[in-house]
Amino acid sequence: MDLSTYEHIEFRREGHVLVMTLNRPERLNAVNKPLRRELIRAFLELDEDAARAGVRPGAGRPGGGGGAAQRRAAQGGSAPRARVAQVRTGEIVRALLDLEKPIVAAVRGPAIGLGATLALLCDVVVASETARIGDRHVNIGLVAGAGGALIWPLLVGLNKAKELLMLGDLVEGEDLERLGVVNHLVPDDELEARSMELAQRLAAMPPYAVKATKVTANVLLRDQLSNVLDLGLAFEHYSAKTADHREAVRAWTEKREGTYTGE
Repeated sequence: MDLSTYEHIEFRREGHVLVMTLNRPERLNAVNKPLRRELIRAFLELDEDAARAGVRPGAGRPGGGGGAAQRRAAQGGSAPRARVAQVRTGEIVRALLDLEKPIVAAVRGPAIGLGATLALLCDVVVASETARIGDRHVNIGLVAGAGGALIWPLLVGLNKAKELLMLGDLVEGEDLERLGVVNHLVPDDELEARSMELAQRLAAMPPYAVKATKVTANVLLRDQLSNVLDLGLAFEHYSAKTADHREAVRAWTEKREGTYTGE
């Protein structure tokens, strides 16, 4: 794994642990086209690397999908380009679920939309007290198609997941651990140490046993992946062409409540 060829992801090794840090702090780590490509490549290459476990934090204030979707929508963009972005989103999610080595996610600040999905699909999620996690696609008239409907019901239960996704609410503070959104909630200054501790423990376990256990546990996710993700992304693509989406974007940029017609 040639770590020097990545532009938007920074790496460092600590023993058998490889730390991957998204490095677009000026955009709150929103997942753009180059970063999508690098994430897919990193997930594919990590299984061939000597590392036995990975830690995936963000740099600065992590952001992602829902927030990025709002910014893209406000700036305008063609439907074909949006569809390509959605296809790439599916490829990232599939690459992450194909990864056999264990990944610990370290979440600080907001992780929204695709950012939330990528964190929650990791194997162990550690969040700081500043973390706010959710999917706000509906707030701009888009279907929550970036994998949220795949992972949220398994973490918090079906009805609670539907409530959070349909209202675009974020989960924060003690609710993150209470609802089962994350494995561990820690003070902000303990996030890195706790994440590394868990990753080092995973790396010290018998590698094949850990990998095969993860793959077995992820069968449920993989079996549902195509149905849920493909349908969600198709609905998201359709919703991007609706009048309600355009009104939601205008309302968001003008800082007012939207008026929706169902069209």
